Amino acid sequence: MAIRPARPSHRSHPARAPRRPRTAVPCAAIALIGLLAAACGATEPTTAGMAATTPATSPATTTATATTTATATATATATATATPHSQGAGTPAVGSGAVPRARATGPSPSPTSATPSKPEKTPTPIASTGPGEGAVNVLALPGYVEWGGTDPKVNWVAPFQTRTGCKVNLRTYDAAATAAGARPLDPGSFDVVAAPPEVAGKLIDEGSVAPLNTSLIAAYHDIPKRLRRLEKRKGDAYGVPYLWGINEVLYDSSKEGPRTAAALYGGTGKVMLKDSPLTIADAALVLKRRGADIEDPFQLTPSQLDDAVKLLSRGKSADRVYWRDPIEVVQGFASGAVRLAQGTPYQRDVLARGGRPVKAASGPVTGWADAWMVSSAAAHPSCAYEWLDWVSSVTVQKDAAEWVGLAPANSEACAGRTRRICADDESFDDVHFASRPAKNCAGGDGVCVPYGQWVERWKRLVG
Repeated sequence: MAIRPARPSHRSHPARAPRRPRTAVPCAAIALIGLLAAACGATEPTTAGMAATTPATSPATTTATATTTATATATATATATATPHSQGAGTPAVGSGAVPRARATGPSPSPTSATPSKPEKTPTPIASTGPGEGAVNVLALPGYVEWGGTDPKVNWVAPFQTRTGCKVNLRTYDAAATAAGARPLDPGSFDVVAAPPEVAGKLIDEGSVAPLNTSLIAAYHDIPKRLRRLEKRKGDAYGVPYLWGINEVLYDSSKEGPRTAAALYGGTGKVMLKDSPLTIADAALVLKRRGADIEDPFQLTPSQLDDAVKLLSRGKSADRVYWRDPIEVVQGFASGAVRLAQGTPYQRDVLARGGRPVKAASGPVTGWADAWMVSSAAAHPSCAYEWLDWVSSVTVQKDAAEWVGLAPANSEACAGRTRRICADDESFDDVHFASRPAKNCAGGDGVCVPYGQWVERWKRLVG
């Protein structure tokens, strides 16, 4: 199902925040990925995002810059902020191109609580909102909420504060550690949270987030049903989709390319895999295509998980590289060091604009969608709904998609510069969207392996 513009939003929003300014191409970044040094004089960058950042307790985010050249006479650059959950990110590797963290001068950080509090009762949707409480505690993935600290021209916090009177108290968090249970979230420490699927499922199961009254969110029905269904339980919506993407198997098309994604698990030569437990699902999808009785690659029985890990283990361990920083994939293809890589359409687009003939193998793919959720113990529920309304608007969806390099959930945001990103992720056909692996198979039949065991198997595999 292709993303197409849906009906207009019920509520108008103010003019979008200014775009990032055009700046000269940084020579150090060009040298970093081994492309043409002549690009140092270029002045025509395009903007999107793709770096990995270190989780922080301040609103500042770290950025990484990937720069590519199109030809000897034309240059395209991609400057990026990150999606650590989707890239399996943690701390950027040495030499990854990450630049120093920007000075924090924006929204106030809010404190964390070491011990999560349990909701006293089953959370229910609120019937209506009242006057704003004057503040909202926002817990986000690095790069997902820009307030001008990384680039003064990229700011969708200030317009929100002006429009609503709700002061944003911003924190970022380590999604991988939270998903694995190492750093649980206290529902009393945030009002809204941006959650990848592996975190969203955990928060719903714990009762840490509340079902939503979607009638209070103007642009909710501008989001395709396929995405809206992802974080529903028994008919209740728990999340408002924000950004989404897919995982592909990338290859250099100037050489003999693979027919399907199965090539990632055979042959000789270096391949790059995303360092995330959910990468196991990509191997399970290959098994499904070969005829295995797998309905959902993210909900596997013990034997199915064993088979997927076995497939991932094929070949020499020295030939497998597990990447965390997305720029590593760009570097690998730019230098010719790898033959195949698990990557995203954005990485492919960066390489194409740099004159690197990288394409994606055919076949079904895995994908993910991140969602905004409301705490079951939200101290500022009215401002929380104002925030959900704001981040699902065309205004913010365009800015966020351009900055992060993922497709916007709101169909109407697929215009202008964002259209290129939507074209990369234009269809839901053959996309198996991620859900948190659960013992009850996420409501399906049988007994499946819960996420914690996926984490343990992945640790043993990666070593």
